[in-house]
Amino acid sequence: MGHGVIVPLLFLVPIGIAIFIFQNHFSATFIIFSITLIQMLIAGIRIRQLVLLGLLALPVGGIYVNNVLSKGGSFRFDRLNTWRDPFSDPTGDGWQIIQSLYAIGSGGLFGSGLGQSKQKYLYLPEPQNDFIFSVLAEELGFVGCIGVIILFIVFIWRGILIAINARDTFGSLLAIGIVSLIGLQAIINIAVVTNTMPVTGMELPFFSYGGTAIIVNLAAVGILLNISRSSKLK
Repeated sequence: MGHGVIVPLLFLVPIGIAIFIFQNHFSATFIIFSITLIQMLIAGIRIRQLVLLGLLALPVGGIYVNNVLSKGGSFRFDRLNTWRDPFSDPTGDGWQIIQSLYAIGSGGLFGSGLGQSKQKYLYLPEPQNDFIFSVLAEELGFVGCIGVIILFIVFIWRGILIAINARDTFGSLLAIGIVSLIGLQAIINIAVVTNTMPVTGMELPFFSYGGTAIIVNLAAVGILLNISRSSKLK
Protein backbone atom coordinates (compact mmCIF):
# COMPACT_ATOMS: atom_id res chain seq x y z
CA MET A 1 0.00 0.00 0.00
CA GLY A 2 2.82 2.39 0.86
CA HIS A 3 4.37 2.35 -2.60
CA GLY A 4 1.18 2.01 -4.65
CA VAL A 5 -1.10 4.42 -2.77
CA ILE A 6 0.61 6.59 -0.18
CA VAL A 7 3.60 7.66 -2.28
CA PRO A 8 1.52 8.98 -5.23
CA LEU A 9 -0.80 10.81 -2.83
CA LEU A 10 2.19 12.51 -1.22
CA PHE A 11 2.64 14.32 -4.54
CA LEU A 12 -1.04 14.95 -5.34
CA VAL A 13 -2.53 15.96 -1.98
CA PRO A 14 -0.19 18.94 -1.32
CA ILE A 15 -1.04 20.33 -4.77
CA GLY A 16 -4.76 20.15 -4.05
CA ILE A 17 -4.36 21.67 -0.61
CA ALA A 18 -2.20 24.49 -2.01
CA ILE A 19 -4.86 25.32 -4.62
CA PHE A 20 -7.53 25.42 -1.95
CA ILE A 21 -5.50 27.55 0.48
CA PHE A 22 -4.07 30.10 -1.94
CA GLN A 23 -6.93 30.28 -4.46
CA ASN A 24 -9.80 29.38 -2.12
CA HIS A 25 -11.34 27.52 -5.06
CA PHE A 26 -13.34 24.70 -3.52
CA SER A 27 -14.89 23.45 -6.77
CA ALA A 28 -11.50 23.09 -8.52
CA THR A 29 -10.12 21.26 -5.50
CA PHE A 30 -13.18 19.00 -5.47
CA ILE A 31 -12.69 18.18 -9.16
CA ILE A 32 -9.00 17.32 -8.64
CA PHE A 33 -9.67 14.98 -5.73
CA SER A 34 -12.70 13.43 -7.47
CA ILE A 35 -10.64 12.62 -10.57
CA THR A 36 -7.91 11.17 -8.34
CA LEU A 37 -10.46 9.01 -6.54
CA ILE A 38 -11.99 7.76 -9.80
CA GLN A 39 -8.59 6.87 -11.23
CA MET A 40 -7.63 5.07 -8.02
CA LEU A 41 -10.84 3.02 -8.20
CA ILE A 42 -10.23 2.15 -11.84
CA ALA A 43 -6.62 1.25 -11.05
CA GLY A 44 -7.88 -1.35 -8.59
CA ILE A 45 -7.44 0.16 -5.13
CA ARG A 46 -8.74 -2.15 -2.43
CA ILE A 47 -11.78 -1.14 -0.42
CA ARG A 48 -9.94 -1.36 2.89
CA GLN A 49 -7.26 0.95 1.54
CA LEU A 50 -9.93 3.41 0.42
CA VAL A 51 -11.59 3.28 3.83
CA LEU A 52 -8.24 3.89 5.52
CA LEU A 53 -7.61 6.93 3.32
CA GLY A 54 -11.06 8.23 4.18
CA LEU A 55 -10.35 7.87 7.90
CA LEU A 56 -7.07 9.71 7.46
CA ALA A 57 -8.88 12.53 5.64
CA LEU A 58 -11.48 13.00 8.39
CA PRO A 59 -9.20 15.08 10.65
CA VAL A 60 -8.42 17.42 7.75
CA GLY A 61 -12.11 17.90 7.06
CA GLY A 62 -12.81 18.42 10.75
CA ILE A 63 -10.13 21.10 11.00
CA TYR A 64 -11.58 22.92 7.99
CA VAL A 65 -15.15 22.84 9.30
CA ASN A 66 -14.03 23.99 12.75
CA ASN A 67 -12.06 26.82 11.16
CA VAL A 68 -15.11 27.96 9.21
CA LEU A 69 -17.43 27.76 12.20
CA SER A 70 -14.98 29.59 14.47
CA LYS A 71 -15.13 32.56 12.13
CA GLY A 72 -18.88 32.83 12.55
CA GLY A 73 -19.87 31.32 9.22
CA SER A 74 -18.71 31.48 5.65
CA PHE A 75 -19.99 32.37 2.21
CA ARG A 76 -20.16 28.63 1.55
CA PHE A 77 -22.72 28.25 4.33
CA ASP A 78 -24.59 31.24 2.85
CA ARG A 79 -24.66 29.37 -0.46
CA LEU A 80 -26.13 26.33 1.29
CA ASN A 81 -28.88 28.46 2.81
CA THR A 82 -29.55 30.09 -0.56
CA TRP A 83 -29.71 26.66 -2.22
CA ARG A 84 -32.35 25.54 0.28
CA ASP A 85 -34.51 28.63 -0.30
CA PRO A 86 -33.25 31.12 -2.90
CA PHE A 87 -36.40 33.22 -2.53
CA SER A 88 -35.52 34.01 1.09
CA ASP A 89 -33.17 36.71 -0.27
CA PRO A 90 -34.41 37.45 -3.81
CA THR A 91 -32.41 40.66 -4.27
CA GLY A 92 -29.23 39.40 -2.60
CA ASP A 93 -27.67 35.96 -2.48
CA GLY A 94 -30.67 34.36 -4.16
CA TRP A 95 -30.72 36.72 -7.16
CA GLN A 96 -28.44 34.67 -9.40
CA ILE A 97 -30.17 31.32 -9.02
CA ILE A 98 -33.65 32.88 -9.18
CA GLN A 99 -32.84 34.56 -12.50
CA SER A 100 -31.41 31.26 -13.72
CA LEU A 101 -34.64 29.44 -12.87
CA TYR A 102 -36.65 32.18 -14.57
CA ALA A 103 -34.56 31.75 -17.73
CA ILE A 104 -34.94 27.97 -17.73
CA GLY A 105 -38.67 28.13 -17.02
CA SER A 106 -39.40 30.74 -19.69
CA GLY A 107 -37.71 28.60 -22.34
CA GLY A 108 -40.58 26.13 -22.45
CA LEU A 109 -40.37 23.22 -24.85
CA PHE A 110 -38.65 24.79 -27.85
CA GLY A 111 -37.33 28.08 -26.42
CA SER A 112 -37.60 31.67 -27.56
CA GLY A 113 -35.14 31.25 -30.42
CA LEU A 114 -31.37 31.39 -30.78
CA GLY A 115 -30.08 34.77 -29.57
CA GLN A 116 -33.48 35.84 -28.21
CA SER A 117 -32.77 35.44 -24.49
CA LYS A 118 -33.97 38.30 -22.29
CA GLN A 119 -32.51 37.13 -18.98
CA LYS A 120 -28.95 37.57 -20.25
CA TYR A 121 -29.47 41.33 -20.44
CA LEU A 122 -28.70 42.76 -16.97
CA TYR A 123 -30.75 40.09 -15.13
CA LEU A 124 -28.65 36.94 -15.11
CA PRO A 125 -25.08 37.46 -13.80
CA GLU A 126 -22.30 35.80 -15.80
CA PRO A 127 -24.54 34.52 -18.62
CA GLN A 128 -21.51 33.84 -20.81
CA ASN A 129 -19.70 31.76 -18.19
CA ASP A 130 -21.15 29.81 -15.27
CA PHE A 131 -24.80 30.28 -16.27
CA ILE A 132 -24.62 29.83 -20.01
CA PHE A 133 -26.77 26.68 -19.73
CA SER A 134 -29.60 28.87 -18.41
CA VAL A 135 -29.38 31.05 -21.52
CA LEU A 136 -29.29 27.93 -23.67
CA ALA A 137 -32.43 26.66 -21.92
CA GLU A 138 -34.22 29.95 -22.52
CA GLU A 139 -33.27 30.14 -26.19
CA LEU A 140 -33.49 26.46 -27.20
CA GLY A 141 -35.94 25.17 -24.58
CA PHE A 142 -36.27 21.71 -23.10
CA VAL A 143 -35.45 20.06 -26.43
CA GLY A 144 -32.17 21.97 -26.73
CA CYS A 145 -31.20 21.14 -23.14
CA ILE A 146 -31.82 17.43 -23.71
CA GLY A 147 -29.74 17.63 -26.89
CA VAL A 148 -26.78 19.14 -25.03
CA ILE A 149 -27.06 16.61 -22.20
CA ILE A 150 -27.15 13.75 -24.73
CA LEU A 151 -23.98 15.09 -26.34
CA PHE A 152 -22.18 14.99 -22.99
CA ILE A 153 -23.53 11.49 -22.29
CA VAL A 154 -22.24 10.27 -25.67
CA PHE A 155 -18.86 11.89 -24.97
CA ILE A 156 -18.62 10.21 -21.56
CA TRP A 157 -19.70 6.82 -22.93
CA ARG A 158 -17.26 7.01 -25.83
CA GLY A 159 -14.49 8.01 -23.45
CA ILE A 160 -15.24 5.04 -21.22
CA LEU A 161 -15.05 2.71 -24.23
CA ILE A 162 -11.70 4.23 -25.19
CA ALA A 163 -10.41 3.70 -21.65
CA ILE A 164 -11.61 0.08 -21.59
CA ASN A 165 -9.93 -0.71 -24.90
CA ALA A 166 -6.69 1.21 -24.34
CA ARG A 167 -3.55 -0.79 -25.06
CA ASP A 168 -1.94 -0.11 -21.67
CA THR A 169 -2.87 0.90 -18.14
CA PHE A 170 -1.44 4.39 -18.50
CA GLY A 171 -3.61 5.11 -21.54
CA SER A 172 -6.68 3.73 -19.77
CA LEU A 173 -6.16 5.84 -16.66
CA LEU A 174 -5.36 8.93 -18.73
CA ALA A 175 -8.56 8.49 -20.75
CA ILE A 176 -10.63 8.05 -17.59
CA GLY A 177 -9.05 11.19 -16.13
CA ILE A 178 -9.93 13.26 -19.20
CA VAL A 179 -13.49 11.95 -19.31
CA SER A 180 -13.89 12.58 -15.58
CA LEU A 181 -12.55 16.12 -15.90
CA ILE A 182 -15.02 17.14 -18.60
CA GLY A 183 -17.93 15.01 -17.38
CA LEU A 184 -17.76 16.23 -13.77
CA GLN A 185 -17.60 19.86 -14.87
CA ALA A 186 -20.68 19.42 -17.06
CA ILE A 187 -22.64 17.62 -14.33
CA ILE A 188 -21.78 20.22 -11.68
CA ASN A 189 -22.55 23.17 -13.96
CA ILE A 190 -25.96 21.83 -15.00
CA ALA A 191 -26.76 20.90 -11.38
CA VAL A 192 -25.88 24.42 -10.21
CA VAL A 193 -27.96 26.35 -12.76
CA THR A 194 -31.00 24.14 -12.04
CA ASN A 195 -30.51 24.61 -8.25
CA THR A 196 -29.91 20.88 -7.79
CA MET A 197 -26.76 21.75 -5.83
CA PRO A 198 -25.39 24.96 -4.25
CA VAL A 199 -23.87 27.60 -6.50
CA THR A 200 -20.18 27.16 -7.26
CA GLY A 201 -17.93 28.54 -9.94
CA MET A 202 -17.79 25.81 -12.58
CA GLU A 203 -17.99 26.45 -16.32
CA LEU A 204 -19.77 24.30 -18.88
CA PRO A 205 -17.07 22.65 -21.04
CA PHE A 206 -17.00 23.74 -24.71
CA PHE A 207 -19.84 26.24 -24.10
CA SER A 208 -18.69 28.75 -21.50
CA TYR A 209 -16.61 31.74 -22.57
CA GLY A 210 -12.90 31.56 -21.82
CA GLY A 211 -9.81 31.09 -23.94
CA THR A 212 -7.68 29.07 -21.53
CA ALA A 213 -10.48 26.66 -20.63
CA ILE A 214 -11.36 25.86 -24.23
CA ILE A 215 -7.69 25.36 -25.15
CA VAL A 216 -7.16 22.95 -22.26
CA ASN A 217 -10.38 21.05 -23.04
CA LEU A 218 -9.57 20.74 -26.73
CA ALA A 219 -6.03 19.61 -25.93
CA ALA A 220 -7.47 16.98 -23.58
CA VAL A 221 -9.84 15.76 -26.29
CA GLY A 222 -6.92 15.59 -28.71
CA ILE A 223 -5.05 13.33 -26.27
CA LEU A 224 -8.19 11.21 -25.89
CA LEU A 225 -8.46 10.84 -29.67
CA ASN A 226 -4.81 9.80 -29.83
CA ILE A 227 -5.46 7.10 -27.23
CA SER A 228 -8.47 5.98 -29.28
CA ARG A 229 -6.42 5.80 -32.49
CA SER A 230 -3.92 3.44 -30.93
CA SER A 231 -6.45 1.43 -28.93
CA LYS A 232 -8.12 -1.92 -29.60
CA LEU A 233 -11.49 -0.19 -30.17
CA LYS A 234 -12.70 -0.55 -33.74
